[in-house]
Amino acid sequence: MARKPLVALVGRPNVGKSTLFNRLVGERMAVTDPIPGTTRDRIQSEGEWSGFVFDVVDTGGIEVYQPKGTRDTAPLAEGSIDFVPQIKAQALLAVQEADVIVMVVDSTHGITAADEEIAQILRRNEGKPILVAANKADNRARSDDAFEFYALGLGEVFSISAYHGLGVGDLLDAIVEEFKKLPDDTEDDDEDILRIAIVGRPNVGKSSLLNLLLGEERVIVSPIAGTTRDAIDTEIMWHGEPVRLIDTAGIRRRGKIEPGVEKYSVLRTMRALERSDVALLLIDATDGITDQDQHIAGYVMDAFKSIIVIVNKWDAIEKDEHTMNRWMDDIRAKFDFLPEPPVIFISALTGQRVHQVLETANRVWEARFRRIPTADLNRLLRAAVQKHPAPTKGTKRLKLFYLTQVAVNPPVLLFHVNDTRLVHFTYKRYLENQIRAEFPFEGTPIRLSFRPRDGMLERDHS
Repeated sequence: MARKPLVALVGRPNVGKSTLFNRLVGERMAVTDPIPGTTRDRIQSEGEWSGFVFDVVDTGGIEVYQPKGTRDTAPLAEGSIDFVPQIKAQALLAVQEADVIVMVVDSTHGITAADEEIAQILRRNEGKPILVAANKADNRARSDDAFEFYALGLGEVFSISAYHGLGVGDLLDAIVEEFKKLPDDTEDDDEDILRIAIVGRPNVGKSSLLNLLLGEERVIVSPIAGTTRDAIDTEIMWHGEPVRLIDTAGIRRRGKIEPGVEKYSVLRTMRALERSDVALLLIDATDGITDQDQHIAGYVMDAFKSIIVIVNKWDAIEKDEHTMNRWMDDIRAKFDFLPEPPVIFISALTGQRVHQVLETANRVWEARFRRIPTADLNRLLRAAVQKHPAPTKGTKRLKLFYLTQVAVNPPVLLFHVNDTRLVHFTYKRYLENQIRAEFPFEGTPIRLSFRPRDGMLERDHS
């Protein structure tokens, strides 16, 4: 499947980016507040308009130093810094990653010094469409004032009120028109190449592992957390077959992501997961399993990617004959939501067990393409229902008529039932466990979907 287009919302603080984000994705995900700098974290979600599905990323405001006498009069959030590094980091990264950029400005303030600085940097990067959303145009006078922003020299200006929804449809129409100009992205349709994303917290050894797999120093390695800013794709040959390795920036706990570069590093990590088949989740043995390790594993599952847990820096801890077993017990307990992932204990410093990584990734990748014969699935289904009858709701009992596999990469299993409303998540979990007991799909999530026998719309319980 080709990747979804990305729309990035950029602009100075307190112009309404988060409110516009909520409007574009159709739900309140971003925290909105009149205090500049409220959005501390990158938030990404999916929007749809005129049949086009796309991702929207809401960025924190570009905080600028405001000399006395400028038109920027709103107070900056605590901890604000000078404008030069923040404008360059955030605006340039938005240009590099996004397919369409929407610069949000405040029609009640007119063009500010901060707007001009941001526009100047955006103008230097030709080739990416930039639209200007003059927000807070809640009446005719403010709507007319929005034409002032053509002076920024960026592109078409849209007078909108993100809060009330005024003019947002016209903005979306223009965004979709830009999508139509994008080249066809067929790279992600290539299922013949094993694509591996290396993910984890900062400074757990992702770049060191990549260098070992490549057999050369292709990526800068540093003990400073956050050195890797980009998602880097490198193709190698393994046993005569191509393998694409994707190194990513570390993901920090929400609320600990710095503005600008690191904020967009998280975005790039998420998009790297989109391009991958298998994720290598690196854990630092010297730190143990952290909440953020579990959070990143959740990202992988949300993307329906296969996963391998790799415990790095195994050489750096004291061990006895029970250490590995204790770690395995801890992994099973804290990652109980993962689909029986393989676990490898390595040292990216010494190379210990690194040779197992690609072998295991290839085995897990093959599980993504496994097809189970329909006869075997229905035999398993009959046995599962006989062992544990389907639940009832009131006087109605769930009836499972037929089971078939309808897709691979990831595997999708479709149940034909009498009423999808009778499918309880606990019984769905039971059915998945019964399937995995016979067909493990090692490290690979599977989608279970349920469709009424009368052919009504499917209700997806994946």
